[in-house]
Amino acid sequence: MPHDHDPKHDHDLGLAHDLSRLQQQAVERRAALRWLMGAGALSLGGAGAMALAGCGGGGSSSSASGSSGSSSSGGTTTTTTGCSVIPSETDGPFPGDGSNSANGSVANVLALSGVVRSDIRSSIAGASGIASGVPLQVIIELVNTNASCADLSGYAVYLWHCDAQGRYSMYSSGVTGENYLRGVQATGTDGTAVFQTIYPGCYAGRVPHIHFEVYRSTTTATNWSNKLRTSQLCFPSDANTAVYATSGYGSSAANNNAISLSSDGIFSDGYSTQLTTVTGSVAAGYVATLRVGISV
Repeated sequence: MPHDHDPKHDHDLGLAHDLSRLQQQAVERRAALRWLMGAGALSLGGAGAMALAGCGGGGSSSSASGSSGSSSSGGTTTTTTGCSVIPSETDGPFPGDGSNSANGSVANVLALSGVVRSDIRSSIAGASGIASGVPLQVIIELVNTNASCADLSGYAVYLWHCDAQGRYSMYSSGVTGENYLRGVQATGTDGTAVFQTIYPGCYAGRVPHIHFEVYRSTTTATNWSNKLRTSQLCFPSDANTAVYATSGYGSSAANNNAISLSSDGIFSDGYSTQLTTVTGSVAAGYVATLRVGISV
């Protein structure tokens, strides 16, 4: 199984803009209303969309997006309210964004026709593999920390993660010819990008996580050199435990029990802006939502 053991990038958190209590409540009500209006239309393997994902040692389902929290970088702790710039993180050894090679050639799924899609469970461009696992919908709301958390429409998010067995398409043995669980979505007028995927497995040395890069548009989301930010999201523990008790997830349960957010090499210095809000069940599927702040 692969291991994200690349050294962590500097966080470069920047300054977040405080919002008044009333403004924050309005933002939260707006986000909740959008979710309620769209939930019925989001199909998760034939079941209604309900939920979010979970991660080793994270505690019960909770939301860290758009709320007060502390994060640390370089020994300095900063407390912010409203939306905060999400920390920059390593893209790991399996980005598939043109920044490295796999099997002797440059690995760049962003250059393939069909990569701009919401459902990322199947491979594209002649590859035919389909990733199986518990359905997961990931909803990322992109906001501008320099403009009172205003939604950023027309931007692009490239998202990728491992399959239920902890393998990364394009790189890992057995799936080098596949490119599933990778895709790009433009943000809508409400700043959200929605991905239909599966709950990622947990491989040794890392808590369950998902990687993503932010680009100015789908037009520029063709090569890593154009990205605005790279980060990762994680999940609270209760959904992890439920998912990894099902078949098809290999050693995920044991790997998940051996690590926590506080001991993970990426999230151990703080994860308040990266912990998704999670709802749902194994039977109905999960939905993971995260507000992602960038400074533009």
